[in-house]
Amino acid sequence: MARIHARRRGSSGSRRPLTTEAPKWQGLSKKEVKDKIVQLAKEGHTTARIGLILRDAHAVPSVHLATGQSISKILEEAKLAPKLPEDITNLIKKVIRLDEHLQEKRNDLHNKRSLHLNEAKIRRLARYYKSTGKLAPEWSYSLKNAKLLVE
Repeated sequence: MARIHARRRGSSGSRRPLTTEAPKWQGLSKKEVKDKIVQLAKEGHTTARIGLILRDAHAVPSVHLATGQSISKILEEAKLAPKLPEDITNLIKKVIRLDEHLQEKRNDLHNKRSLHLNEAKIRRLARYYKSTGKLAPEWSYSLKNAKLLVE
């Protein structure tokens, strides 16, 4: 597929092998994986970082295959899930950095467009998360509120 805001090629990449069970060489058991996820979340790691740490340091190629649940579901059960979904949080941080840059460099038109595209992406994601119930129906994005939410 093409990119979202440009009429160019999309990105290709490798796919995971189609397997339905965890590999035999996996380093941790189901309970150990869940305990490690909770421990890493308490240390302040994001869900993406937790997955990378488990993959690289603990030989767990897929948390979903190992436990039958995603990292975010495990964190919800342990009541450690973040208030905002991680992808919206990362986009808000990017928008804040772009806004700080544009305060200094007012005529940077390329990054001004990038700011608009990222804000549009936040609004699209917010509409999706409101429909699935992960965000409150009255939640709305604004740059001033975003700085307060992320900090």
